[in-house]
Amino acid sequence: MRIHLVAIGKRMPSWISDGFSEYAQRLRSGVKLELIEVETPRRGSHVDLSRVVREEGARLLRAAPFGAYRIALDQSGRSYDSESLAVQLEKWMTLGRDVVLIVGGPDGLSDEVLASVDQCWSLSPLTLAHPLVRVVIAEQLYRAYAISRGLPYHRPGRVS
Repeated sequence: MRIHLVAIGKRMPSWISDGFSEYAQRLRSGVKLELIEVETPRRGSHVDLSRVVREEGARLLRAAPFGAYRIALDQSGRSYDSESLAVQLEKWMTLGRDVVLIVGGPDGLSDEVLASVDQCWSLSPLTLAHPLVRVVIAEQLYRAYAISRGLPYHRPGRVS
């Protein structure tokens, strides 16, 4: 199965790229996690944020592979604990098609993106730094995969 993380922003700090790569490599035996970075529209001092969000949304949708099951990362989405995300990952794996996780810019996703997706997922009620979301998604996907495969990574019932 292939999961494409389509995200706004390029040229992330090395620790973000390294963190994402670490978990993507751990997944390589069962799930291929691929990052597709989309250029951020230019922002000026008097920018129309609604236009920027719409432009970002159009770029994200163009970058998403055709026919994939689309999931938007949005605060309005469904939250999962680690075990329920493992169950959800298994469901995604049985779809028989690629999965696309869509991450917008710091001002969120456009209405067009939210209307076009099959599902919404909320990582947390906390506000996370935009680049950090990539690492959190990769780690949580690896954790879900480890749970579903019985790998010794997740420790149920323990708070870190």
